[in-house]
Amino acid sequence: MMATDPKVIQSRHVLAVARLDRATQYLMDKLGLKHDFSAPGWEFLSFGSFKVMLGECPDALTASETGDHSYFAHVLVENIDELYSDLGERGAKIISRLEDKP
Repeated sequence: MMATDPKVIQSRHVLAVARLDRATQYLMDKLGLKHDFSAPGWEFLSFGSFKVMLGECPDALTASETGDHSYFAHVLVENIDELYSDLGERGAKIISRLEDKP
């Protein structure tokens, strides 16, 4: 057993995108992420402690094209009703309505 338990300070989700400029604009305008910083071929965004690294990969297949189920993030959010409403008002593409499920 360790003397002190490890603590995750931060995590970042890395996404390959075909068009870095378009993906960045969408995440900022429609989902409300903030711009942290840029590096050649990369954009670093955040929504509070939720961090995203976007890497420009123009030839990469999209998650929907691969049929792979491994492209997702599980995020716990407080005040989800307010966030859901805000995202809808921003024009975010919502593919499933907010609902309670078993």
